[in-house]
Amino acid sequence: MIISIADISKSYGAFQALKHCSATIARGEVVVICGPSGSGKSTLIKTLNGLEKIDSGRITIGGFKLTPATDDLRALRSSVGMVFQHFELFPHLSVLGNVMLAQTKVLRRPRPVAEKKARALLERVGLGGHIEKHPQQLSGGQQQRVAIARALALDPEIMLFDEPTSALDPEMVGEVLDVMTELAAGGMTMLCVTHEMGFARRVADRVFFMDNGEIVETAASAAFFDAPQTDRAQHFLSRILTH
Repeated sequence: MIISIADISKSYGAFQALKHCSATIARGEVVVICGPSGSGKSTLIKTLNGLEKIDSGRITIGGFKLTPATDDLRALRSSVGMVFQHFELFPHLSVLGNVMLAQTKVLRRPRPVAEKKARALLERVGLGGHIEKHPQQLSGGQQQRVAIARALALDPEIMLFDEPTSALDPEMVGEVLDVMTELAAGGMTMLCVTHEMGFARRVADRVFFMDNGEIVETAASAAFFDAPQTDRAQHFLSRILTH
């Protein structure tokens, strides 16, 4: 077990975004978090690297314990990579510069070492020929692959994906999912918030279904898609899989 989520809750004013959520994720496991809009999926995944502070409960990632009182997140952030919906690349830096920056600033890697790693990762995600370009010169799918390379450059134990394809044109979705599929096949521990149910069915070991701030159902991927246990999950799948 690499991640333990124990009875965590999170509110924004009067609105309770997470309600007593608990789960465990094993090393090397790929978990897809799905559910209707506003169900708490993105909030949950953002609590795992401290982007959202929990109000109660505890999260354990490896040897790091995250509680409402935790302020120093450097050790956590160095072991957890995050890929966002909108890429969050620095427009003034080249593709290579974007993948080098955190290596030199966070890990204090010498520039030649950071550059060698950045070049290798950009080759891995199919962008070795674009390293001198700036983000605005790339397609959305290419920008998201740069964002994945940037996250991988810090050698994370865990990768978090918060709807990584939802801002992309449909023809670009596949190129990002291919990179994620390769990561999963390589044994990376991954949690993905996504509406790509084909990807979830093909790649996920387990699915967490959320509704109204709660983890309503957890199941092996095949079991979830073939025979969801709750009415809410059945209703969600009947709507999303017929569109």
